[in-house]
Amino acid sequence: MPFQDWKVEIENKKKKHKMLSFELLSELIPGLPEEIGFECLARFHYSTHSIAARVCRRWQDLLQSREFYHLRKQTGYTQKAACLVQLLNSDSDPDGSKSVGPPRYGITVFDPVSRTWDRIEPVPKYPDGLPLFCQITSSEGKIVVMGGWDPTSYDPVRDVFIYDFTSQKWRQGKQMPETRSFFATGELDGRIIVAGGHDENKNALSTAWEYDVNRDEWTELTRMSQERDECQGMVIGSEFWAVSGYRTDIQGGFEGSAEFLDLGTGQWSRVEEAWEPSQCPRSCVGVEKEKTLFCWADCDSAIRVGACAVPLGEWTFVSGSAYQGGPQGFFLVDEQSGKFNSIAVPVEFSGFVQSGCCVDI
Repeated sequence: MPFQDWKVEIENKKKKHKMLSFELLSELIPGLPEEIGFECLARFHYSTHSIAARVCRRWQDLLQSREFYHLRKQTGYTQKAACLVQLLNSDSDPDGSKSVGPPRYGITVFDPVSRTWDRIEPVPKYPDGLPLFCQITSSEGKIVVMGGWDPTSYDPVRDVFIYDFTSQKWRQGKQMPETRSFFATGELDGRIIVAGGHDENKNALSTAWEYDVNRDEWTELTRMSQERDECQGMVIGSEFWAVSGYRTDIQGGFEGSAEFLDLGTGQWSRVEEAWEPSQCPRSCVGVEKEKTLFCWADCDSAIRVGACAVPLGEWTFVSGSAYQGGPQGFFLVDEQSGKFNSIAVPVEFSGFVQSGCCVDI
């Protein structure tokens, strides 16, 4: 029906009933049943949400709501993307041979289905690059960036930033309760867990906290069984794991143990011989059947140095180089066959990947 005819029909109904019904005004898509309207919007790719949110206030409220996100996730319409803390290649010599000045990092988004690359706008507080060694995770389709070192002063920071793909904006969350660097982090049931790392005096930590993104609140959790600096955080099933790490008195002496947190009981359970002793676990831990851990750097000579892996369901995004200072390789690994499939990467997205996470958007 043409817009003018639709408008006349509304006016006629208004005269007939003396009041225009709220239901008519609030139709998601005029002329379609509500459930069909929801189905149409739920199928939108996340890259279109920022534009769709401008259509009307109701679309904006709906697309930004937690309820709509969970509806999309339950119906299988969310899309997994790898969000990467990546070295920016813009600061280089004319011949592209080396970086100039201190390293600068930004957040890159890789869509494994369309094989497209994009870069998120900088955090307003750090327009020239993310805090060095910051940690990245996700919660309900949003990116969460925490901690790291001020890129100018190199002082540790407790900042928390959340990025919304629909509004394409950053907001600042409540600061971390403790100063910590090189800690483990991960998301479980919408809650962010941080554990281990070290404080401003380089003392390894055993403390752990939970961050509720929606309430913007921190809650202290039970301590781990020991200090774990530079441990790797990951979620296996319904458990948050802190893998390896080392104690204050054994700098760089990575443990072979790990421990996992059961959110139901709030207790940590220790697992011995879970990891190869003396091997750094940062960003390179993989999981086989029966919760057996492995190092992605051992899987292919092309990623032997600086390996970073991000599970994406049927695929795992993996990057790294064959030797120190070598060019970065980028791959999608088939979870069933284990085959490494090389990814074509534009030059501006070919920098070293420090860490990453999967965001179900």
